Amino acid sequence: MPSLRRVPLRRVHGPHGMLNPLRAWEELAAAVPSGLGAPPRRDGPFFVPLSKFLNVSLSLHNPTLMPTSKPLIPSLPSIPGFHHIYNPKASSSFRPNGTKIAIQYGTGRLSGILSQDKLTIGGINNVSVTFGEALWEPSLVFTVASFDGIFGLGFPSLAEDGVPPPFDVLVEQGLLDKPIFSFYLNRDIQGAHGGELVLGGSDPEHYIPPLTFVPVTIPAYWQIHMERVMVGTGLTLCAQGCAAVVDTGTSLITGPSEEIRALNRAIGGLPWLAGTHFIRCSKIPTLPPVSFLLGGVWFNLTAQDYVVQISQGGFRLCLSGFQALDMPPPAGPLWILGDVFLGAYVAVFDRGSASMGPRVGLARARVPGADLGGDGIAQAQFTD
Repeated sequence: MPSLRRVPLRRVHGPHGMLNPLRAWEELAAAVPSGLGAPPRRDGPFFVPLSKFLNVSLSLHNPTLMPTSKPLIPSLPSIPGFHHIYNPKASSSFRPNGTKIAIQYGTGRLSGILSQDKLTIGGINNVSVTFGEALWEPSLVFTVASFDGIFGLGFPSLAEDGVPPPFDVLVEQGLLDKPIFSFYLNRDIQGAHGGELVLGGSDPEHYIPPLTFVPVTIPAYWQIHMERVMVGTGLTLCAQGCAAVVDTGTSLITGPSEEIRALNRAIGGLPWLAGTHFIRCSKIPTLPPVSFLLGGVWFNLTAQDYVVQISQGGFRLCLSGFQALDMPPPAGPLWILGDVFLGAYVAVFDRGSASMGPRVGLARARVPGADLGGDGIAQAQFTD
């Protein structure tokens, strides 16, 4: 395997369930596939470690990134005093574009303009990218969030005004070995590192082989077909098969409200705030597994996997990792396999080639055995 480039990180803590960065879902129905060129030739995978807050949300930390690092970053005068702010006057490589943008997320919205500058990530330097300067962020969620910007990893069909996503730019310029990226999320809140984003491939040290690959059905978000969901041996959900999106930008596992209500009842969930369900922490050892059938293989989550445990000041709170989210047709109904699922399973996102369509590979994550911690400056939440 070629040498791996890693970027140190530090852990950031913040409120649970801060942001679901998935775009408004009506856009998914209009998404169209975009072709990919031949796989480029260059060095092997580049590693970009991640940080997260309360073990379910992620941030990018890179001491070499500074203000020119993100495809979507806060700009003067959006939210000074709370975040690292992009100042175009301070960058000699800034190039104006000026096209206005407006983006609606699951729990927030923003508006701004497109601009061009140089990107540095994972040891790759001075790559010219077009990104969004967030000039107006009316939602409090962006103000108090631990991350500064968003690094989108979806398909080009989701991009604003046809702007090439940064991952596509890296691939087209031959800066990655393969059109693949992968996520390893370390959910051990006591651990020194939050995991890694691997650009250009995947690291077998992160997972237990083999990888199970599932074809992408709609190349916008990373949407796949899920055959069935089982809760223990007594409850079957998604009985006729259903759509599922694999998304690092969603903290929990979401699904149609009727099915999620049944699931939470089966695991002893008690309704709590904002659609969440409280779990008695003492019951965790007795709760049933929840299993997902993907690509003909069962992916099992134990209660240790799907119960979000929050400890602060001697107080312990346990919450269900499943939340109802109804997506109207034609985009829905569907499930979202967020960080609760991806903490247990490494996801390999393969954009495919001329002879093979895009696909998602899944394998059980290894228990971390090395300290990859560090420090950093700029932050960005990833959403694929």
